[in-house]
Amino acid sequence: MTIYDFTLTDGKGNEIPLSKFKGQVMLIVNTATGCGFTPHYKPIEKMYTDFHDKGFEVIDIPCNQFMGQTPGTDDEIHEFCTLKYGTTFPQMKKSDVNGPNELPLYTYLKSKIGFEGFGFGVKAAAMAMLLKKIDKDYKNNPDIKWNFTKFVIDRAGNVVARFEPTAKMEDVRSCVEKLL
Repeated sequence: MTIYDFTLTDGKGNEIPLSKFKGQVMLIVNTATGCGFTPHYKPIEKMYTDFHDKGFEVIDIPCNQFMGQTPGTDDEIHEFCTLKYGTTFPQMKKSDVNGPNELPLYTYLKSKIGFEGFGFGVKAAAMAMLLKKIDKDYKNNPDIKWNFTKFVIDRAGNVVARFEPTAKMEDVRSCVEKLL
């Protein structure tokens, strides 16, 4: 199985086969509209506008699994993102990224690169403290830990990087640039 075997549904109900993006670098990200990391939309959109013509695609998958930080319908989420952050990249249907109803795509992504930690700094320490309260064993499973976890896929369809939401957006951008 490869990344290109998966099909997602966009916020309008259209099926989007990932094979449509074969040969492109992809950033797959679970997003939220009411999270401390929501401002990540701005640098993600900047990458999209800077690199889309060079073969870069963003796959935005809103998710409400983390403290209900993505309320609203798919239309309301899309309106928020376009009005507040000017997003132009494709937005999928709000979906689960963990648990019994998780998208099969996320089962695949997590099997390729598991959780490796939040890194260092104040945000990383805060995330670790929060996660310990929610899941004492969070370090030992590959689950998505929070909104704005990012997976980078190279032009050959390989999952090459996983960035937790605490990662610097400059590091995400650098990874994408190297693959273009």
